[in-house]
Amino acid sequence: TSPFAWLRSRFYYLLIRLYFDQEFSIEEFKRGAKQAFSVVSKLLSQRKLDLLEELVSAEVLQVLKEKISLLPDSHRDALAADIEAIMYTTEGDVRIYYDDDGRKFVSILMCFWYLNGANLPDEVPGEAKVFQIVFGDENTKEKKHLLMANYEFQREFTEGAKPDWTITRIEHPRLLE
Repeated sequence: TSPFAWLRSRFYYLLIRLYFDQEFSIEEFKRGAKQAFSVVSKLLSQRKLDLLEELVSAEVLQVLKEKISLLPDSHRDALAADIEAIMYTTEGDVRIYYDDDGRKFVSILMCFWYLNGANLPDEVPGEAKVFQIVFGDENTKEKKHLLMANYEFQREFTEGAKPDWTITRIEHPRLLE
């Protein structure tokens, strides 16, 4: 992350605490986002899309229903991320905005890097190389792929709105396209 983007994000976190939620903590948010990512990615992998209705926006859920049905099993298996297999998490873009009706929103894009043992080919669509990591010795070799996903979390801060974060974007590059 560039120093400008880091500083900009910290400024937005301050605004969130000052004007929207005095209890907001980016560290606590990241822990919750990591847990949500793990749960949602496993449900996607298992095609249990009906269980995502409270976690994912209706628009995203509709797109996922179309895409998941077309995925090969190996790509679907690669969507699942165990919480212990998440190697790196970072926040991306942070936005504060108002809609035409005066409702207040905050959205935070989270990027996750995770290990997955799905049986993916060395080259995936789009001619991009997937990183592979081999654990163990010659007899107990275990190959894992280092994969990346972006999930955007949005919360409405208008008075009377539910205090829940909703996932409004799900990207698993080269897997869920």
